[in-house]
Amino acid sequence: MTRMFLLAFIGSCLLLAMIPGVSTAVILRQTLRAGRSSGVAATLGNETGIFLWAIAAVFGLSALVMASEVAYGTMKAIGAAVLIAMGAQSLWQARRRKGAPGAEGKPAEAPARQVRGRRHSYGLGLATCGMNPKAAVFAMSFLPQFVPDGVNVPVTLALLAVVWVVVDTAWYVMLIWFAGRARGVLDRPSVRRRLERISGAVLVAIGVRMALEAR
Repeated sequence: MTRMFLLAFIGSCLLLAMIPGVSTAVILRQTLRAGRSSGVAATLGNETGIFLWAIAAVFGLSALVMASEVAYGTMKAIGAAVLIAMGAQSLWQARRRKGAPGAEGKPAEAPARQVRGRRHSYGLGLATCGMNPKAAVFAMSFLPQFVPDGVNVPVTLALLAVVWVVVDTAWYVMLIWFAGRARGVLDRPSVRRRLERISGAVLVAIGVRMALEAR
């Protein structure tokens, strides 16, 4: 019975990861803008947020956030602002790239700058998930469904949180790998501008919806 619950949980986590959403948009954006390492960093930030919300659900902290109108509204506003800012930046980059020379022939990015880029991507991934109160709601409602009878509930929830993060990470790493393989085509200036516009418009739209939607 426990094995069946675990298999059902893994399948559910995989299906959830495959549904395109704000995390997918942010991770692909960072991958296409700065390479696979930045995409992985954004994924790790996103998964850190998921794990923290899952552990918060274990200890009931998510319920406290949901019970507070001020906390919920503040987090939603911050999360929406982050998404809108990221989307606006992509739209601005698409505008700047118009008529600019291609990336060919540019000097390699300095290692220190690459590290800063990865840290930035990690922070974006963490902010995207950590400042989304819907993630708290989902963690509270999703994880308990897969706890079988007769087990230690807090320990089981914590283990499920780890499994959730592992499955989620595996899916996004595979997605990043495919995006990296296609980067030779996607790095063409005309294609890059279109992708910047699309990702920017999607992020702005998601941010606006998050800001305006009812609880």
